[in-house]
Amino acid sequence: MEKTILITGGAGFIGSHVVRLMVQKYPGYRILNLDALTYAGNLENLKDVESSVNYEFVKADITDEKAIKKVFDTYKPDGVIHLAAESHVDRSISDPLAFIRSNVIGTVNLLNAARDLWGVNSEGKRFYHISTDEVYGSLGATGFFTEETAYDPRSPYSASKASSDHMVRAWHHTYNLPVVISNCSNNYGPNQFPEKLIPLAINNIKHNKNIPIYGKGENVRDWLYVEDHAVAIDLIFHKGQNGETYNIGGNNEWTNIDLIRKLCEVMDKALGRQSGESAKLITFVKDRAGHDKRYAIDSGKLMKELGWEPSLQFEEGIEKTVDWYLGNEDWLKNVLSGDYSNYYAQQYDGR
Repeated sequence: MEKTILITGGAGFIGSHVVRLMVQKYPGYRILNLDALTYAGNLENLKDVESSVNYEFVKADITDEKAIKKVFDTYKPDGVIHLAAESHVDRSISDPLAFIRSNVIGTVNLLNAARDLWGVNSEGKRFYHISTDEVYGSLGATGFFTEETAYDPRSPYSASKASSDHMVRAWHHTYNLPVVISNCSNNYGPNQFPEKLIPLAINNIKHNKNIPIYGKGENVRDWLYVEDHAVAIDLIFHKGQNGETYNIGGNNEWTNIDLIRKLCEVMDKALGRQSGESAKLITFVKDRAGHDKRYAIDSGKLMKELGWEPSLQFEEGIEKTVDWYLGNEDWLKNVLSGDYSNYYAQQYDGR
């Protein structure tokens, strides 16, 4: 193999799409998928590539310093694409320490392992840290986040990701570790765990359950189709400049209520329901604590320097997403029941 690339969180939503892309696009790379297989990590996401000769899975927790050192000593990766993270804002509000352990301590464990393995001779090596636009805080009605926007995190989740970003930059400046960082907008698409807005709403609509919307649904998010994000990650990993940050956005701003109304239209059509039937399920609930008003990403740097642009607008992407969830009922059933978690825990524990 030409290189060994370690992808953390590769059994998760975004990570599985990155693993699949890299396995299929680079047969000369050994793609090492490291995941702790917590509730959102699901190896069923990678059934189509699990038998590939250049793919290998390793069960490990990035918060376990000794386990991470062992992985680096054993496999000696040439590159790291770090996606493993606790990412659900509501969970961070109820259990902030879990986010500190995973997103901060876990990231530092990986940085130290990479530094120790590569040493001062890090030519051809790369540590790529994937972050979020939420580190920038909240926008008003106008303007966009750029790579120069000051950090202003508002939740335990975004604060933990902001801290991990700072750690990555510190290891670059202090230890000369070759790093790149990207901050992305909200992702959607196949294989997303159904605690997130779009898959939650799809599942609730299908079963005629209420669709909970925070506040009045006026919060604005920029939506990025997950496969477009995976393409951007591949591009940044191979062509980005060390020490640089790249923002990745979908150029698809929607208020939460408009997004759900659009989703209801698509679901009515897909399920053969009368127009407007699914929208009756919309229910407004108490707003989330510290709920940021608006996120919007300026991807101009990535587009200009590396030639990336999103391939899908939201209307097309949401139709593809709905089709996938309705066509993969067994996947959704297993995720909601937790059966997949028990199965894979038995398969890989002790290895």
